[in-house]
Amino acid sequence: MPRISVHDFYDRELARCGETAEGLHYQSADSQRARFRVLRELLPEVLAGVTLVDLGCGFGDFLLYLQEHGEAPGGYIGIDLHERMVEVARERTGAEIIRADVLSDPLPSADWYVCSGALNNLTLEETRTAVARCYAAARMGFAFNLLRGKDTSQTFNYRQPAEVEAWAAELGAAVTIVDGYLHRDFSAALLKPGG
Repeated sequence: MPRISVHDFYDRELARCGETAEGLHYQSADSQRARFRVLRELLPEVLAGVTLVDLGCGFGDFLLYLQEHGEAPGGYIGIDLHERMVEVARERTGAEIIRADVLSDPLPSADWYVCSGALNNLTLEETRTAVARCYAAARMGFAFNLLRGKDTSQTFNYRQPAEVEAWAAELGAAVTIVDGYLHRDFSAALLKPGG
């Protein structure tokens, strides 16, 4: 079981902050964009021919961020578990947004998977499962961020870069870690051989 109810958690945040970056539990729109910038740097240089699945897409903000920078991917699918987020993302982006659970539902294949923040409410085993499933569904790689620290919170999932490096080794993936852009946050890209 997750350490918290994701639906209850986001229902509270959305009631408190509305359909904003803060409603998705980012500290601010600036911290959301900082994470997006790093994830973008981990993806291929040119996205025009790349299909992308955005796990935990929230309101579709990563797609909007890419579009604002003139870097829309060749294809995009957003996935979220929360009904309201799925509805809002569909309205804001006009893109294909699927309501699904990364831990149990079939995942569409794509060149790349990306995930910003959605792994933070999972347990260690759920995180490992989600990473392995997204990596398996991606033809080229999976880029994601995690909170950095000791896993002592009852709400959030804190990990260390060395853990992600060990997961990458188990999966046979090359790994790139980016750290230092925000306090207690790091990003990783797991790359398929030849990807």
